[in-house]
Amino acid sequence: MPQQDDNQANQSGTQTAQISGTVQIQPQGDDAQKNGQNGQKNGQNGNGDAPPAEKKNPLRTFILIAVVVLIVFGAGFYYWRSTFTEETDDAQVDGDLYQVSSRVTGQVTKVYVEDNQKVDQGQLLAEIDPRDYQVALEQAKANLASARAAAVQANVNVPITSVTTSTQVSTSSSDVRSAESQIAQSQNQVAAAEQRVEQARANAAKSQADVDRYTPLVQRDVISKQQYDAAIAASAANKAAVLEAQAQVIAQQDATRIAQQKLAQSRSQANESAKNGPQQVKAQQAKANAALADVQQAEARVAQAELNLSYTKITAPTAGIVNKKNVQVGANLAIGQDLLTIIPVTNLWVTANFKETQLAKMTAGQEVDIKVDALGGRHFTGKVGQIGGATGSRLSLFPPENATGNYVKVVQRIPVRIDFTDLQKEDGDYALRPGFSVTPEVHVK
Repeated sequence: MPQQDDNQANQSGTQTAQISGTVQIQPQGDDAQKNGQNGQKNGQNGNGDAPPAEKKNPLRTFILIAVVVLIVFGAGFYYWRSTFTEETDDAQVDGDLYQVSSRVTGQVTKVYVEDNQKVDQGQLLAEIDPRDYQVALEQAKANLASARAAAVQANVNVPITSVTTSTQVSTSSSDVRSAESQIAQSQNQVAAAEQRVEQARANAAKSQADVDRYTPLVQRDVISKQQYDAAIAASAANKAAVLEAQAQVIAQQDATRIAQQKLAQSRSQANESAKNGPQQVKAQQAKANAALADVQQAEARVAQAELNLSYTKITAPTAGIVNKKNVQVGANLAIGQDLLTIIPVTNLWVTANFKETQLAKMTAGQEVDIKVDALGGRHFTGKVGQIGGATGSRLSLFPPENATGNYVKVVQRIPVRIDFTDLQKEDGDYALRPGFSVTPEVHVK
């Protein structure tokens, strides 16, 4: 019987240990084994009562709470990231590559840069022999001086021509009036000459009548021979006076015709002066304008010669890094020949290829956090500049043709331009380079 009671006590201790192990927070390994052994010992001691409850471990409780908090925080962070931000690792820094080329022909005399050298905007890169262009500039300046002198002369002739034509018009008008006066005077003189002819004829008739009367008288010696001779002489003189008066009439008629011809000529000249005078002024003004145009052409040639001379000094169009240098001293350059490439370090942006499912809430102007891999995760700030007009596959050389029947829906990517907001401040050491991989994070809300 005592032995049987001991066996029952051992079984009861074992059960108590098992129950105690079940109540605890699933102890594993050595802890479970120790609890079982304690139960067995209690059973062997013959104590049938249940062992006292084991105290809770505070470290385990803290770990459990910490795990729950981390899970909640991770879930909240994932929700925030998926709701308020969009990011992609398919992004890189972009920039315009500047191809520096020659704008004039000539031989290179100096080269001031090497590959991978940093240059500033406007820095001298190379020089071309300028002597030919200096000579061309001097010749252009001489042509300009000659054109200006010709323009001055042409402009001076404009008022002179205007005054001359006005004088000609006035003179022609005066000649017309003078010819008209001469015609009237000649006509009056013709009338006076005709009156003198009539008077001479009357005198001649009277003298002839006296001679006719004196002839029988002188035959009868009624009058003296002298008186008769005087009557004959007076008759002959009056006949001659008639002829003279008739000749004067003819002369005055000729003078009238000459005056009329002069009047016609004066009127013709007056009409010609009135018509051609303004045209002559316009013609001279046109010559002056042509001279001014020649001056402008000469000035343009001087400006072109100065530009060509300035092109002999090749400068950097922007700040950046020299690359692909292909020019040496003594080389003969042609117009448009590439000399080197400048990689910009200031005018940069990011091209990020977002999935089309990420663009629902993305708009221009949203803020962006940019992490650059090559700079150890260095952060920059930016904003969305613009969203591309088509997907990358549509802009590729061989876009897919979905109408062939082998269509498989694939999430497409669209390029998004992201502009740096304060690149000069954030990249004061000019560490960014085109092509760097970046991870942009767009704040869509």
